[in-house]
Amino acid sequence: MHTIDIDDALELVRDWRGVDHVFSDIDPARTAHLVIDMQNAFLEEGMELEVPQSRETVDNINRISAALSAAGGVNIFTRMVMDEDFEQNWTIWLRYFCGDRRSANVKAILRPGTHGQALYPAIAVGASDIVIEKNRYSCFFPGASPLQSILRERGIDTLIISGTVTNCCCEATARDAMQLNYKVIFVSDATSALNDADHNAALKNMVTIFADVMDTDTVIGFIEQPVPVTL
Repeated sequence: MHTIDIDDALELVRDWRGVDHVFSDIDPARTAHLVIDMQNAFLEEGMELEVPQSRETVDNINRISAALSAAGGVNIFTRMVMDEDFEQNWTIWLRYFCGDRRSANVKAILRPGTHGQALYPAIAVGASDIVIEKNRYSCFFPGASPLQSILRERGIDTLIISGTVTNCCCEATARDAMQLNYKVIFVSDATSALNDADHNAALKNMVTIFADVMDTDTVIGFIEQPVPVTL
């Protein structure tokens, strides 16, 4: 598990806002747990895109899913996919940031229906949960996924974000979500990066600008508390 070191950022935002958590009043009926890309490609040992720390977050992700489902919320699992338009739309990334060997491996393991593209077996997906494909880092990039319409149809205004990679797809989605006016909760011990430095840098970005950063126990505590009745 990552060693979390964001006390300086927490102290700063506590001074700004006067409280530790601005989204403590979670209404499960209007909340979605968005589990980002917990796929074999990122979790399975030896995979080109392996994030070793991601395997250590599985239990926390499953705990959040179970708590929110029991309280009447919805869990949405994303799967990154390299679809038929991938090579046309990702030419810069493939040519300049991957290299030939890595580029070929990434395209192979994230093609639709491949083993790498499937969700990791230990991730618990319930009968009422939703699984969607996305073809960009952010779920909210135009045309990347059906997430926005799903959230609108269900009246969702709060997103709990877990998954991998902290400083890539998780962070990209959280940034866009806040700017689309969603309340964003980013779970510090249910997200994962390649190292502690990357993870903590992303968490600091989140807590200072884009999201309320909480650990799993705190999130579940807020989910399970009674929702205030408005008269």
